[in-house]
Amino acid sequence: MILALTTLLLFQLAGEIVVFLTGIPIPGPVIGMLLLLLALLYRGQLSPSLQSTAQGLLAHLALLFVPVGTGVMLHLKLLQTEWLPILVVLIGGTLITLMVTALTMSLVVYVLPDSTPTEGQSS
Repeated sequence: MILALTTLLLFQLAGEIVVFLTGIPIPGPVIGMLLLLLALLYRGQLSPSLQSTAQGLLAHLALLFVPVGTGVMLHLKLLQTEWLPILVVLIGGTLITLMVTALTMSLVVYVLPDSTPTEGQSS
């Protein structure tokens, strides 16, 4: 478990280093997750230690929302005055995400060959 946690933290650190060196406006942990994904795809398998550690972290994911709730309570006055721009951005971001997802799905359906079984062919 210690080795798996160390691996996860090293990939997060690598992501932070990439962001620091390149200046790209993407959070370091996101870059670290992408690097971890690439490493796992290259390796072709997930170690049991890393899998059990990741499942343990996911089981306690709700605890990570406690600081967010505390921040909302701390900045409640600001949220009361700025609720409209926040709402517009939330709705706009959701609509943009839905449109991009629909376009991506349309492209995937167009690019991938039809995989429905034809007559005389079993599935």
